[in-house]
Amino acid sequence: MAQRALRIWPLLTGTHRYEKVVSTRNRGHGQYITAPILAYLIETPNGRILYDVGCDYRKIADPVLRSRYYGPMQDLFDPPEMDESQRIPSYLDKLGLSASDVDVVFLGHLHFDHAGGLCDLPGCEVHVHAEEVSAAATRLDAGIFEDEVASANTWRLQNSEYDVATGVSALFTPGHTAGHMSLFIELPKGRPVILCGDAADLAENLTDEVAPGYCWQDNDTLAIDSIRRLKAIAAAENAELWPNHDFEFFNSLPAFPGWRD
Repeated sequence: MAQRALRIWPLLTGTHRYEKVVSTRNRGHGQYITAPILAYLIETPNGRILYDVGCDYRKIADPVLRSRYYGPMQDLFDPPEMDESQRIPSYLDKLGLSASDVDVVFLGHLHFDHAGGLCDLPGCEVHVHAEEVSAAATRLDAGIFEDEVASANTWRLQNSEYDVATGVSALFTPGHTAGHMSLFIELPKGRPVILCGDAADLAENLTDEVAPGYCWQDNDTLAIDSIRRLKAIAAAENAELWPNHDFEFFNSLPAFPGWRD
């Protein structure tokens, strides 16, 4: 039998209230939803991976920083809500771990609600697609905060799909952003899991094949192609698709410190 990952812990790193059109392109104007901001800790036989790391808590807790970074977004977004217990080190501590026990931080993309928490994980090896870093350098994506990608020259940039660790493979799913990546995870007991990342915020993105509201350079065709590819892989591998900002779906997962194996 092929080797597999061991377990996944879904981590709620905060919440975000916004106009639904942010998640479903051209759908949901005037309708506001509250979405989970998620990260995932994945344990494998040869190390631990964090898929995404949530927001930079300092930008939320400090009123001056909160206004500076999130004030300009308030037409569509409320500032994220997050408390100390939702920081990645807090979750690690409850499992008897620390940042030094994380072998790879794998960033699906560089938006603030996925990459901001890197400041809480000094010294960790960071993987991200090279196209993400190139796009960030253009400063055309308002969802990327410049200070959060300042150390990109030290990261391990990827240019293709690859095996991240035993039972965990990277899938290139561009569209929402230039270099977005999802993860395919084989588990010992249940069906394989595909962490869609923001290739699919909501179950609706998958069932109705609706692009995310924001697409890099407005290329919604590329985003829909990625959704269809994820669905095809899921069908071929009998895998579950996990949307990334869907509270109904998140509430169906094991509550921390529970896990999926």
